[in-house]
Amino acid sequence: MPPRGLGRRGAFWASASVLSLALWSSGAPSVLYPIYAEQWALTPAVVTAVFATYQLAIVIVLPLFGSLSDQIGRRLVMIWGVALIAGSAIIFAIAPNVAFLFVGRALQGAGTGLAIGAASASLVENNISRHPRFASSLATIATATGLTLALVLSGVLAQLAPMPLFWSYLVLLVLAVATVVALAATPNDRPIHAPRWRPQALRIAPGLRVAFVTATLSVSLAYCVGAIFLSVGAHMIRQFNTEGALVAGVLLGCSSAAIGVTALLLARVPAHVGVWVGALLTTVSVAVMAIAAASESIALFLVWCLIGGIAYSFAFTGGLGLINRAVPERYRGGTLSLLYLCAYLLQGATALGVGALATVSGMGMAISVAAATLAGLCVVVLGLMVIDVRARRSKTHRVASLR
Repeated sequence: MPPRGLGRRGAFWASASVLSLALWSSGAPSVLYPIYAEQWALTPAVVTAVFATYQLAIVIVLPLFGSLSDQIGRRLVMIWGVALIAGSAIIFAIAPNVAFLFVGRALQGAGTGLAIGAASASLVENNISRHPRFASSLATIATATGLTLALVLSGVLAQLAPMPLFWSYLVLLVLAVATVVALAATPNDRPIHAPRWRPQALRIAPGLRVAFVTATLSVSLAYCVGAIFLSVGAHMIRQFNTEGALVAGVLLGCSSAAIGVTALLLARVPAHVGVWVGALLTTVSVAVMAIAAASESIALFLVWCLIGGIAYSFAFTGGLGLINRAVPERYRGGTLSLLYLCAYLLQGATALGVGALATVSGMGMAISVAAATLAGLCVVVLGLMVIDVRARRSKTHRVASLR
């Protein structure tokens, strides 16, 4: 008798594990970048270019395959994505030079680009809670958990184990294989009358332009601050005269832990409130970031990690909640993929810009410019929310006048 498989509940948790694994793969090299830079004499511009290769791969994959899960099912697309992440772990583990890092990051980005939209849609469609915002909150918790464990474990293994550039990726490979096994045991969700797949342009669902732009910029705020954490955070810690990958991993892990803990409290927070609070807290966090970089203070760096993590959770969960609430199911995979495409494009540009400025003008100047730019983006998000509030009030008044 064949096994029953995992069922809908299993599909929900398997999808959450895919999101966790995607962020684990993204964060696994972050603590190790200073070691690569030291061994291979890499400049900040090269290190951030390696980091941004992940986003570049996503930007290429999402327009081609972003709506694929709408046509052939979420499960199969997630399996393909996780398989590419497993391949990236092998490339990183055997890397003899920086070229392998670029290849590994490209595979990570391609795998994430395939899997993340499908996994987010699957969470919504297999939601095990009666509360509709639970899926968005769990997406934030899953990604934060994966990132926290990757940062802390990479730091521990790099500090205490032999071959510091190997063991973190072996763990990633084992987790990827386990995730593929779990996905294979979930129900087949391929649409019965699905058309033959062909690349389709990603489109915003009709009538959702303002909601889409607001949600995308909110998620992008979280991702852009995350780009600075993950691409140059460990390098900043080294500049503060703090030695050791373990310290870097723990400090960076505090940020992602703050993301996850905050997300636990957000399941009942309305999406628009999350966007408001996320934008305001991000403004505060980037100001602290600039002061920490200028003063080279580990204490302020920790404060930035904590405030930035809380802000990330509000902005990311609020943005996803806005779009999940508004978009019809038949457009969900493609719309979420387009949102992630824009967010990752801005994240990659942030990392490259910070790396280039740090190489030419120093880390302090690069962080100051990034802080001012992100504060401007926060103002744009807040402005869009004001427009949305006025539009909803106007609609309410028109409906009331017709009664």
